[in-house]
Amino acid sequence: MLIGLLSDTHDRLPAIDGLVRLMLERGVAMVLHAGDYCSPFALRPLLEHNVTMAGVFGRNDGDHEGLKAYAASGLGIELFESPHSMDVGGQLVLLVHDLGDVSTRSIEQHSIVVHGFTHREEMKSRGDTLIVNPGEACGWLYGPPSAAVLDLDTRRVEFLQLPTA
Repeated sequence: MLIGLLSDTHDRLPAIDGLVRLMLERGVAMVLHAGDYCSPFALRPLLEHNVTMAGVFGRNDGDHEGLKAYAASGLGIELFESPHSMDVGGQLVLLVHDLGDVSTRSIEQHSIVVHGFTHREEMKSRGDTLIVNPGEACGWLYGPPSAAVLDLDTRRVEFLQLPTA
């Protein structure tokens, strides 16, 4: 099962749309978002593409109720407080905005941890736990907008970047 990984979209609609398109071209079944949508309208590309998504709130998501209401206007988008633990395709996944907000023990109890906050692509292992930051989907700080695709069966991660103009 392929899942898309997003974080730190920060309202940049063209980048969000482009990254969702790339993920769908690769056959993702759902998207996990590690927070910092900022405004409710940042969910629009996911709703327009009918993408199933689970996400957590980040530090720049001030209007949690507005985001939840906008997500509820479509199908298949659920938003949770960070951190949030869930089963995805038989893997226990921890979705968190800032990795520093969870203990080492909590991290190691999960097969996969997806986080954001730093705006930098990263993939590492801690014991048997795969830890992935898909980078910044907004592309405001460190280069082109980025995301990732994770194959849950092989635990292979492909980082995606939008081409620069």
